[in-house]
Amino acid sequence: MRAPRIREIPETERPREKLTQRGAGSLTDAELIAIFLRTGTRDRSAIDVARDVLEARGGLHALSRATVRELVNSAKGVGPAKAAELAAVFEVGKRLARGSGPRPKLDTPQAVHDLLAPEFTALDRERLYILLVNTRHRLIWTEVVSIGSLNESIAHPREILRPALIHSAYGFVLAHNHPSGDPSPSEADKRLTRRLHEAADLFQIRLVDHVIIGSPDDGLPPYFSFKENSLL
Repeated sequence: MRAPRIREIPETERPREKLTQRGAGSLTDAELIAIFLRTGTRDRSAIDVARDVLEARGGLHALSRATVRELVNSAKGVGPAKAAELAAVFEVGKRLARGSGPRPKLDTPQAVHDLLAPEFTALDRERLYILLVNTRHRLIWTEVVSIGSLNESIAHPREILRPALIHSAYGFVLAHNHPSGDPSPSEADKRLTRRLHEAADLFQIRLVDHVIIGSPDDGLPPYFSFKENSLL
């Protein structure tokens, strides 16, 4: 049986009309996503496609962390244009959230963990972040510099240092996740940190710390700090 089109749904129950009359808070996650998708497929409405996307990605939180490529592959009816629009919307939300209130002070690995753990726990691939800080270790910019595989993120020191040079940052914290849950550094992590430390010194930019975030269930700390372990 063909799913009803948006225009075939009673007007008061259509996502756009509901939002206008009752506010955005009255919409379900699928209805909110459907507004950005706008259209569905021949046999699926925009709401149905939105439900498919949410189910494929594991909910709204995980969906908000997906890349454009992952969004395109998440459900039939989501092409590159729609995926890009969704990714842009989620990025606006994340930037607004980061911009509200005082900028966090990243002077401890615990502070880095508290900032990134809610986002990192939803990822199934390694993602490498650079967190730029001022002389008081206040966050001034966050940028993803690499998205890797299930167990490795690949980045060259020049790609990592580029944001720091552009923003004339005093220093930076490097942070990435281990989807396995174990935050222990690999040999590749150690090599990258050494090379990056040497390269940063040449530009007189301080590598404050490299923090690996995991989610171990054996009572161990949920992160590994290169600075705390005297590897910086």
